[in-house]
Amino acid sequence: MKTILVTCAIIHFDEKVLAVQRSKSMKLPLKWEFAGGKIEKGESEIDCVKREVFEELNIHIKVNNRLTPVTHTYPDFKIKLIPFTADYISGDLQLKEHADAVLVEKQHLLDLDWAAADVPIVKELLAL
Repeated sequence: MKTILVTCAIIHFDEKVLAVQRSKSMKLPLKWEFAGGKIEKGESEIDCVKREVFEELNIHIKVNNRLTPVTHTYPDFKIKLIPFTADYISGDLQLKEHADAVLVEKQHLLDLDWAAADVPIVKELLAL
């Protein structure tokens, strides 16, 4: 099974973190995740995460730190999820693919029903 390389951004809006909910038509429907997407050929991880966040949410971010990548095998695909902490810079948040979005205080992140690959990232974030 080929591993899909995916970046995601843990976007801070002041003291809260943005989580987005996958739509019913996406794989892993209605699971929560950090915004991001697949790395395109020749694209850097940072360029990818900035592009994907803008395409999905219409906002610009400042990428800060790379956290520990997570490799996770789902029943029909395998991903390597490469997380970055980021700060919101500008833009009006618009959901172009997702069903919902919430700004959550860090200590309440685990209250959401996360996609399995995102869970270790949430736990690492809580330990920072």
